[in-house]
Amino acid sequence: MKRYLELFRIPNVWVLLIACFPARIAYGMVGLSIFFKAEQATGSISFAGLAIGLNAAAGSFTAGIRGSIMDKYGQTWPLRVMVPGYATMAFALNAMHSRPLMLTLAFAMGLSAPPINLSVRPLWKIVVPEEFLRTAYAMDTAVMSTAGVLGPIFATTFALSSHPSLPLNLCGGLMLLGGGSLAITKVSRSWIPEKKSADHQPLWRHKPLQLLMIEGCFIGFGWGVFDVAIPAFTTIEKVPYLTAWIFTAMGISNIVGGLLAGLVSKRTSSLRAMRRTYGVWAFASIPMAISHPSWTMVVAGALLGLFGGAIQVFYWEVMEAIRPKGSPTAMMGWLWTVEGTLMSIGSAAGGVISEHISPTLALWITTACIGIGYVILTMGNSRLAAADRIPTTEEDLEAMKDNSPTTS
Repeated sequence: MKRYLELFRIPNVWVLLIACFPARIAYGMVGLSIFFKAEQATGSISFAGLAIGLNAAAGSFTAGIRGSIMDKYGQTWPLRVMVPGYATMAFALNAMHSRPLMLTLAFAMGLSAPPINLSVRPLWKIVVPEEFLRTAYAMDTAVMSTAGVLGPIFATTFALSSHPSLPLNLCGGLMLLGGGSLAITKVSRSWIPEKKSADHQPLWRHKPLQLLMIEGCFIGFGWGVFDVAIPAFTTIEKVPYLTAWIFTAMGISNIVGGLLAGLVSKRTSSLRAMRRTYGVWAFASIPMAISHPSWTMVVAGALLGLFGGAIQVFYWEVMEAIRPKGSPTAMMGWLWTVEGTLMSIGSAAGGVISEHISPTLALWITTACIGIGYVILTMGNSRLAAADRIPTTEEDLEAMKDNSPTTS
């Protein structure tokens, strides 16, 4: 506690955390806000899944590009253009009832999504002294996870209230508040992008990244199916309010899992810890697939989130260990482009499968995809050999920095 009190006495720490918090809540809300808007306007779960899928696809297609823009031009003008554009489209989508227009605006929102989290990460290095970086990254991760928990609660609560138009309007307003506040902070305006190293090579030639992209295809698809299967299942069973409880349980346990993983990261290599956790995560996904919308699904979601949060820590440690020098943002951005693209396809498929076949089948697909991901990493273990050692303190700090939602 004393360490955190000392952290908050450093100038600009409170400013950075508070400025971006509303925008992070907006990102936590946007998926379910689009889902409920589309479902309530058309009565079709499949269409709602397609809308989420298009939004996620657009966001993933441009993740690497938006990160590159920040690296080249800084944060000020990109944020000042993307933030109001994103909010305006959220307001416009909320006013639409035409299917083509709703899909077009959902796609456009993804294209213009401001890279809030990618913008905040490098700022900590100029806000706090080096000895406080670990504490700052831990606090930042906790704040992001909190926003990820609150977002689905707000979206579901307001969508099912007497004012179902509130979620998207609130999403746009929070993005204006948070993104605009970040853009005008002194620390953001003074940030200078890092230069690439002289021996920088194309990332697509990097074999470890190729392996992670193949694994990411299955995880992205499975998670896209899952994100639609849960609200679809609860809606079909006429208990849509359980959506917020399930995602909240997952979010809270995700935070706990990440903190617990931090306790063991020094005792074994990142690769070994990731493989062991990955295997347990695959088995932990089975209870969700056999659950029915009730308290059992809430518990199953918490179990899934616990190991999912733990594996994030080891995954980012592995990525930090095997990435080419000078590519911390680009590697993450392009990996998300692949994973997010498959996630968008999974979202669209999840809506169709849940409505026309069975949401239980959709959840089993998620379990299968996690299992396949584990097999892929096990078979390609040699390509990740650089991560099969005890991580250095510097690599731990980089992993903590990168352990965050990658919507942007």
